[in-house]
Order: sequence, then structure tokens, then C-alpha cells
Amino acid sequence: MEWAPIHKRPEDYSGANLVDYPAFAADFSWNDARAQLDGLPGGGLNIAHEAVDRHAAGEKADKIALRWIGRDGETRDFTYAQLARETARFANVLQAHGIGNGERVYSLLGREPELYIAALGTLKNGSVFSPLFSAFGPEPVKARMTIGEASALVTTASLYRRKIAPWRQELPGLKQVFIIDAPDTLPEGTVDLTTAMADASDSFETARTRPEDMALLHFTSGTTGRPKGAVHVHEAVVAHHITGRLALDLHPDDVFWCTADPGWVTGTSYGIISPLTNGATMIVDQAEFDAARWYRILQDQKVNVWYTAPTAIRMLMRIGSDIVKEHDLSALRFMASVGEPLNPEAVVWSEEAFGMPFHDNWWQTETGGIMIANYRAMDVRPGSMGKPLPGVTAAVVEKGEDGHMRPVAEPMTVGELALEPGWPSMMRAYLHEEERYNKSFADGWYLSGDLAMRDADGYFWFVGRADDVIKSAGHLIGPFEVESALMEHPAVAEVGVIGIPDEAAGEIVKAYVAIKKGHEPDEALRKELLGHARKKLGPAVAPREIAFRQNLPKTRSGKIMRRLLKARELGLPEGDTSTLESDEK
Repeated sequence: MEWAPIHKRPEDYSGANLVDYPAFAADFSWNDARAQLDGLPGGGLNIAHEAVDRHAAGEKADKIALRWIGRDGETRDFTYAQLARETARFANVLQAHGIGNGERVYSLLGREPELYIAALGTLKNGSVFSPLFSAFGPEPVKARMTIGEASALVTTASLYRRKIAPWRQELPGLKQVFIIDAPDTLPEGTVDLTTAMADASDSFETARTRPEDMALLHFTSGTTGRPKGAVHVHEAVVAHHITGRLALDLHPDDVFWCTADPGWVTGTSYGIISPLTNGATMIVDQAEFDAARWYRILQDQKVNVWYTAPTAIRMLMRIGSDIVKEHDLSALRFMASVGEPLNPEAVVWSEEAFGMPFHDNWWQTETGGIMIANYRAMDVRPGSMGKPLPGVTAAVVEKGEDGHMRPVAEPMTVGELALEPGWPSMMRAYLHEEERYNKSFADGWYLSGDLAMRDADGYFWFVGRADDVIKSAGHLIGPFEVESALMEHPAVAEVGVIGIPDEAAGEIVKAYVAIKKGHEPDEALRKELLGHARKKLGPAVAPREIAFRQNLPKTRSGKIMRRLLKARELGLPEGDTSTLESDEK
């Protein structure tokens, strides 16, 4: 189905940071973006200084930087001045325990205030911060801490006993484990962080880090083998700051809610760094997804800018729009989505339910920040990722007969989405894997591994991961296209599409479908969905087979794991499943 563009009126984007995209992009320079930050007194660049200390020393000292909402409704507020003091205490604790510049400090925590203090205090100390999902099992935690050569860990007593203690002796470089919840019996060989923080000074001179010094270590799962550790440097803060302003339309007086866990790169880049560098108040909710709770938070906290994942949006769609009308969301100005492509139907639904669309954007762990986006003052084409950030050169490339990558000539031609290197938040390495890193670049392009199309007006459209694309009877079929068509059916909640071998066609399309409550996963519905897909897509593209599942395997960032569906279908090795969140085999 061709979805009509959502046209913006001037009143929709009054006061937007980016109004005239062509003019702004033409005049943009990364040097100008750097000039929006202070830099360290006397030279150097440090993310924590830009996010906290420069505000704490100025007019924003008493402004709320972080509002934490506990599962039981308890709230804790941290002003910029308080956050500066608490992060200084944590940096002093690290220093007191021999954790210095460049050493890796990991967190294994839920969305607790201590996680955010540890992240910024680690950076203030000149150490490297690496967040882990608290739901990881012992083996994924061990693998990531081993690859990153962890020197310190911040966690809870329970998580330590279950996930660290059994193998700690295998990592002799782990100097200290800090326990945040001060239990009656402290696990042997650990430090009570509450007491250590209370004893520490709340004054600390931020380490004089340089722009290219390592700051963040984010892990991303490969289809096979061990996870990759993407290295990001303090210079990344330039991109975190400006993309927050341009792609998320952040203003200093905003209340901003990014629902992502910092264990995922979005939860660090845009759940910690970007809102703080922009002087906003950020909301942190300890609890997991609950639609009624989320709408209450949006209403009660008067959230202006909301950044969430397609999975959550689809879950809200299942419940319907009536609940939206029960809440006063008049403060909400801008909504954005990331994690996987946002289906066109979800964009149109959000426009009807909220009076504004969710604005999809695209980026990766490796890019460190938003690269392509739908902007507040730009028309939205449902299903499109939008246009590149000013300062980012993106193209759809293909390999020519001479073996070199070059941009495709015709609009809407499928090729690999590529970026011209040079943006500040670009990963600088896969830790200890130089060859793997070098394979990400060719002929002056960073190759994303995603297939996409670019239309005549410069909007980019996601097709699928290069290894997800289905080749059937001479047709190249993007799974996202098939999934979006099936999502239009009122019974469908989620879809994952893969190709399975077929002697005649090479591959055929198979769809795994999770259905909404009130519908029966029976043969009648299966035939109805097959017919619906054939009508929308034509017989060459529509799925030949449909299987019903209660849940689809997803990562904790909300991406449906097509490769896992395929591995199970074909009896292949499942590869790294450590980021798996929900599943039903």
C-alpha cells in the first residue's frame, strides 16, 4: 500500500531547532557543532563535563537533571549541581580503589540512579564505561567483561552472587566490584558503594581527556561468534549533542523521556548524554513496559519529547487509542522511534491517536548516534527513515563490475546503506578485532550491512539486513515490506519474515505472526492472512507459509531476531542469543 505523506503545518513545528533542512545542511559544519560545547578548561574534551559540570557551574545548577521514578511510584530528583557532586564522589571512589584512566568500568544494573551516576562518574575519572543488561545470564556477562578487560563492576548483591561470583576468579584483572544495595551481608571481595560514596569527597577535577580518548564500550551481537565491542571516544559527545537538538528537537527547558535501558546504546547516547548536554530534564522509569503507567508518566511529568521503540509502539497499538484520550498529553511536542524500522501503519496510527506521528530514525551501535531521521519540521513519509543528519553523507551503494563500491544511479534501487566516514560518534574500533573492523569499510564508505533505497527526494527507505533479504524466483524481497503489509491486517500484532529454501524458487517467504487478543490462530485466519498479503504484495512477494507464534524472539532493544527464526526453522546454530528478551520456540 502507498501511504500518503503526513504534511506538517507551520504550527506543528513552531520553535523547532531545524526548520529549513536544505539551507541548514548546506551551511552545517562539525566545527560549528563542536563550538556549541565548552570543552575542558585549559583544553581537552570530556563527556561528563559537557553533560553535567558545565551546567552545574552555571544557571542550570538548581534545575532538575534527572528524575527517577521507582516501581512503586517513589521519585528521586537530582539537580545538575547534585549530579555533579554525586558523580564526583563516584570518581573519587574509583580513584581510591586504583581505577584510573582508560580502565574499563562495567555496570550490571537495572535503571537505578546509581547506574547513571556510575556512567558519568566513570567518564569524569577518565575511565571507560561499558553498560550491561541486568537480565544477561552469567555467560554473556563473562564474555563481555573478558573481551573488555574489566577493571571494575557496579552491581547489586543478588546479581553479583548469581552472575559474577561463580566465575570471578577467571578474570584476575577485575580489581573491584561495587555493590549498590548495602545488604546485611556483603559478598566476600566486594565493596559497599553506599558507604564508599558517603566517605568520598564531592569535589573532583575532571580528567583531562582528549577528544580521541576511549570513553564508551558498547557490545553488539554478531550473527555468529562472540559479541563485538564497539569503541567510542569522547569526541562522540559532539554528535550526541547536535543530533539531540536536530533529530529529537531537544530544547533546554524540555522534559525528555527515552524509554531505552542504558544496556542498549540508545539508552546511553540518548538516555543519558544527549539530554544532559542539552540541559534538559530526563525521566528515568525503573519499571518495565506497562501502557497505563507510561501514559500516566507522559501526563504527570509533562513530557515534551518522547523517544521509544517500535516494539513498544506496536504494544500500545494493540491496546488501542481510547486510553490516549483519557490522559492530558498536551505537553507532548515530539515523538520519535528507533530500534528497528517503524511500520507505516504505526506512523499513521500515532498521527490519529496523538495528533502527531512518531518520527522514525536510523542508526547503529557502530554509528554511536542518529544518522538518518524524520525531522519535526519536515513532512513524514510513513515507512521512511527520513533524510541524513546535516554533516552526514549517506548513499545507497552497490559493487560495480570492477569490484568497487559506488552509489547507485537510479532512485529506489536496492543497495547497501553506506555512510562517508568522519562524523564524531563513529566507532573507532571493534576492540581487539582490527580485521573485523576493517571489513566494515570499503572505497571510502562505512558499510552498514543494511539494504535500503533512496527516493528521488532524498528520503531513505529500509529494505532489510543484507543477510535477511530473500531471493525468490529472481526477485529480491525485503522482509520489512512483507511484515508491513501483514501488519495492516487488524488481527496482526507482530510479524517476522524469513526466506526458507525451495527447490524451484531458491527461497520462499515464510511469515511468523503474533496475533492480537480476540483473534484465533486457526486455519481460517491463516488463509485470510495469505490472501491479504497476496492482494497487497502480489503472488511473487507474498508469503507462501504463515506460522502463528504467541511471541517472537526479540532483542532487549526490540528488534525481531529474524536470523534466530531462520536458524530454528533450518536447524542451524543460533549464534549469540545473549540479547534475547522474549521468545517462544
